[in-house]
Amino acid sequence: MATAALPVSTPATTMRPLFVATIFAGSFLLFLVQPMVAGMALPRLGGAPAVWNSAMLVYQALLLGGYAYAHAIGRLPQRRQVMIHLVVLAVAALWLPLGLASATPAPDASPTLWVPWLLAISIGPLFFAISAQAPLMQRWFAMSRPQSDPYPLYAASNLGSFGGLLAYPLLVEPVLTLAHQSLLWTAGYGLVVLLVAAVAIGSAPTASTPATVAPPAAKVRTPPRQWALWVLLSAIPSGLILATTTHLTTDIVAMPLIWVVPLGLYLLSFSIAFTSRSAVADAIERAFALVIVVAAGMVSVAGTLNPLLAGGLDLLLLLVVSVTLHRELYRRRPEPARLTSFYLAMSFGGVVGGAFCALLAPILFDWVYEYPLLILLAGIAAPRATLASDQQPSARRARWTCVAALLLSLVAGNLLVPGLPQPARLVVLAALAILARSIAADRAAFGACLLALMLGIGGWQTVAISTTDGARARSYFGVYSVTQTPTARLLTHGTTVHGIQLRSRSRERMATSYYGPTSGVGLAMTAVPRLFGERARIGVVGLGAGTLACYARPGQDWRFYEIDPAIVTIARDPGRFTFLSRCLPSVPIHVGDARLTLQGETGAPLDLLVVDAFSSDAVPAHLLTLEAMDIYRRRLSAEGLLMVHVSNRFMDLRPVIAAAAASGGWAAALREDQPGPAEAATFQSASTWIALAPNRATIAKLVTASPAPWRPLQPRPGFAPWTDDYGSILPILKIGQ
Repeated sequence: MATAALPVSTPATTMRPLFVATIFAGSFLLFLVQPMVAGMALPRLGGAPAVWNSAMLVYQALLLGGYAYAHAIGRLPQRRQVMIHLVVLAVAALWLPLGLASATPAPDASPTLWVPWLLAISIGPLFFAISAQAPLMQRWFAMSRPQSDPYPLYAASNLGSFGGLLAYPLLVEPVLTLAHQSLLWTAGYGLVVLLVAAVAIGSAPTASTPATVAPPAAKVRTPPRQWALWVLLSAIPSGLILATTTHLTTDIVAMPLIWVVPLGLYLLSFSIAFTSRSAVADAIERAFALVIVVAAGMVSVAGTLNPLLAGGLDLLLLLVVSVTLHRELYRRRPEPARLTSFYLAMSFGGVVGGAFCALLAPILFDWVYEYPLLILLAGIAAPRATLASDQQPSARRARWTCVAALLLSLVAGNLLVPGLPQPARLVVLAALAILARSIAADRAAFGACLLALMLGIGGWQTVAISTTDGARARSYFGVYSVTQTPTARLLTHGTTVHGIQLRSRSRERMATSYYGPTSGVGLAMTAVPRLFGERARIGVVGLGAGTLACYARPGQDWRFYEIDPAIVTIARDPGRFTFLSRCLPSVPIHVGDARLTLQGETGAPLDLLVVDAFSSDAVPAHLLTLEAMDIYRRRLSAEGLLMVHVSNRFMDLRPVIAAAAASGGWAAALREDQPGPAEAATFQSASTWIALAPNRATIAKLVTASPAPWRPLQPRPGFAPWTDDYGSILPILKIGQ
């Protein structure tokens, strides 16, 4: 049956920039709201490092809802779509100005549940309405200009997302409080509504400009196989964002704002791939096989490489994989009548990839195994035509290649030929890499060679650690490893050591690493009887291996505050560390976010409170704000002492604490400990601690009682204290280190 001609307008050339501006503005707002709301939620949800992964999953789910809505109304006439969407935007505006719902979780509430719930009721309608912008605008463009390809407009969407992602940490957060950020976002939302109305008016159908458009989307069916391929090609890069971020912060470098880089590269990959000008995308695709062979081989040994090299390989691999798979998506795009179905599949793939990395991987794996698994999937799913110039190899050649790859992997891993010299091992690995590249035209054989390469370069050792009881643990909060040297046992979280115990029976109670006798906290612990008497009440935020427990003396009342149950299990296990079992076997440990726990705590005040909470090398920012300092003051006695650990490779946290001390009227002193060779032999580490007290006499007594020097804490001129409403890490980054 012939399709009747539908009367539509033919917009002037000037309408295209309006479509682009509308799509760009909507996507800009989407990626501006994500870090903004995360900042708002931090004081309530706590400092879980995986909150960002959970939040990303929520955003992907809301994006899926928005795309499903765009697909559903895309079957209607354009005028009705316009009316419905304007109504949806108006209803969502009831949630303005942007903010969080008035709900506070219990201290031990799981972020896995609280993050989705709180974000959904707080910004769900707004995010849902804005997320439909890109597919809807492209659908309206296709309906009003059937002779034009709407897909390149998707590049504007991702450029807008990239702009919002960069604008927040660089321009918005350093200048505006969260309250003013919310007002800015509200104004941006109003602008988007005006742009949508302008597009609707400019592209509205009229009887005077007839044209033939594609049949309604409801009459066009997408084969399930094609829909599944769209989902797969979308899910792999989406999961790889989170996997790359986790791998970077776990095995390479726990640098603040590192998540911005993988997400930014992912967004840029769409702009490169979704365009008719394909020179850059084609060049990246041609490099895919070589890049994935080189970068994939470094997965298991990244922590032993130079951080710039290892991090660069991770990010290069993410960009190349994303561009290659997104380019294949662009090639397989359907006609405009099925545009919304295409974007719905892409969004669903994003949720699948995000759910795998954010929810399933921490449960299924004790290391970041999702990262190599996604790399393998990428190698198998990538289009063969762009990866290899040779023809499909014979089945016999593919089988023998897989066998050879396995044997070479066993040799390289020192399993088949123990004690293989390093030069010979490098030759074997090079042969394995060449073999993988030569078989790229066969998906199964290429994947097998990639797996063999990963196992040969450190993978067998990584798997061996996972199969060793008690050597590694993973939770929602990170990956923990317990390793041994001939003289000590070490607890590491990501790239940072968080506890060292000497293995000698006579020295196992010795305080080590950042907690040695000459460290700030060591001096404070030694001075406790003189400062507060024999029955002092002591609280410690952050358990680690439990090192500080061995400073306890009879009669003292101790308690620990730890957010991660996995750390509690490690510290209480005498087979791994004995600080607690030897020194404080019955000490109470409050599991949950320390700030929330302390806020709701009653009872006798503490004499000494130690704040030593870290996520790898990053300090949860919500523990350093003025509001957090007020909570600490309420829990301290009038003569009490607060010790804050600020050692950090990438941030200078001294100005943060100095500004908070000046604003809150705290007396403060700084202790920077640099152990000598003798102390280093017993695993004493350089550390920086700040002592604060509501009463200046307490600091004076501590300084007088200490055999090592303290010095005044100098504020940085013009540095504003962090609050729950304002805080930027850019001014305190140690650039170049």
